[in-house]
Amino acid sequence: MPEPQTTTALPAALTDALREKLFRARTLIIAGEINQRTAADVMAQLIAMATESDDPITVFINSQGGHVESGDTIHDLIRFLRPRVRMIGTGWVASAGALIYVAVPREDRYCLPNTRFLLHQPAGGVGGTASDIDIEAREIVKMRERVNRIFARQTGQPVERIEADTHRNFWLDAEAAKEYGIVGRIVERFDEIGRDE
Repeated sequence: MPEPQTTTALPAALTDALREKLFRARTLIIAGEINQRTAADVMAQLIAMATESDDPITVFINSQGGHVESGDTIHDLIRFLRPRVRMIGTGWVASAGALIYVAVPREDRYCLPNTRFLLHQPAGGVGGTASDIDIEAREIVKMRERVNRIFARQTGQPVERIEADTHRNFWLDAEAAKEYGIVGRIVERFDEIGRDE
């Protein structure tokens, strides 16, 4: 009988003791692909922290993106919770990862200096009948419009600019992401989090 798989948003190498320490520190790491397993694990950890206390939660994110609806789940839950959530981008924050990143107000969005951001339109990969392909294409257009509205709201950019910029892969380094309205503050040390500039 195969051993059951663990579901986690954290690297498998982390021990239970380290996971417990992160939980007590009210810190969550989202690393790698955003998928249903990641969404379930992040939801469980965030809800557990939120029921424990209203103290702020810190989320580190380094993700190439993935499944848009899984990103939606995490984005919406972060906005739903009572505790303040602070987001720290590192490495790369791309696609559905960027959608999660902008769930918090701009003043709670931090990144480390070498973080890169990628915004782009959703892609599909359906086959089948012409009718199925047509339905999928219309759903991708609706998804793209919805995601563009979220980025416009969270960055202050006009929807038209978001649409134009994300027509193809739109990469930004930390400084450009700050100027665009994605990042609130670039930090180099943890003690800069939550401090006025």
